[in-house]
Amino acid sequence: MNTKQLIEEAVSLPLEERAIVVDSLLRSLNQPESEIDKQWANEAKRRLSELRSGHIEAIPGNDVFSKVWDRFEK
Repeated sequence: MNTKQLIEEAVSLPLEERAIVVDSLLRSLNQPESEIDKQWANEAKRRLSELRSGHIEAIPGNDVFSKVWDRFEK
């Protein structure tokens, strides 16, 4: 199977399976660094825990982006 055939075959897959193929290919290009990945996973878990406990309050994404755009427009 050549590259063109492989791409045609991949494009014909259902959406979820294409996403898995893309994710696998991207991961093969950019190998994760295990220690950094562990630190980010721990940070994500900590932030989720704070959010669920009510210790912090989520800010809607639209509000955040509005503030960013306001800063850059000045």
